[in-house]
Amino acid sequence: MNLVFDFLPLILFFLTYKFASAYADTAAAFANHVLGSFVSGGVVGAKEAPVLLATIIVMTATLLQVTWMLLTRRKIDLMLWISLAMIVVFGGATIWYHDETFIKWKPSVILWVMALIFLISQAGFKRNLLRATLGEEFKLPDPVWTRLNYAWVVYFGLMGALNLWVAYSFSTDEWANFHTFGSTGLSIAFIVGQSVYMNNHQLPESVDS
Repeated sequence: MNLVFDFLPLILFFLTYKFASAYADTAAAFANHVLGSFVSGGVVGAKEAPVLLATIIVMTATLLQVTWMLLTRRKIDLMLWISLAMIVVFGGATIWYHDETFIKWKPSVILWVMALIFLISQAGFKRNLLRATLGEEFKLPDPVWTRLNYAWVVYFGLMGALNLWVAYSFSTDEWANFHTFGSTGLSIAFIVGQSVYMNNHQLPESVDS
């Protein structure tokens, strides 16, 4: 259930984009009615309407997600705060300029910001964010925590580059498919791999805890 909640904005973005693409003229008419005052020039064409409507949905879903977590006093991860800030900035730019380039750059910027945070916290401040998050569940040797932290730095960096490569090498439809399924699948595979690695390096005294 938590996994569905975490990926809900992404799922809604994908579904909205696909539905609006199937009815582009209707989507454009609706977008002009709803977004006419919020776009440069005041007119949304059929080509950009699906991305704009999907962007509105993902912005709204992310805002509601964070609001609900605040109201229920749930812990909000750093990445969600960064994602909220980026979706407001890049989503707003996408809508105003009715240009899909901004929303395509958003995932890469989020990933690269996370890479910098993990890198600077470890190399500059000797603080391992992964250990701070998972240290109560996993008791691992210090070198293992360091390797895992730098593995996330590399992962964030490569995924950010991969997102842009797909965005500029393929159509928007193919990018939307990759953004929803490809990047999600790669993320799950990476997390599973890290979990296996962590379980294999558990300190003996923490196995039964």
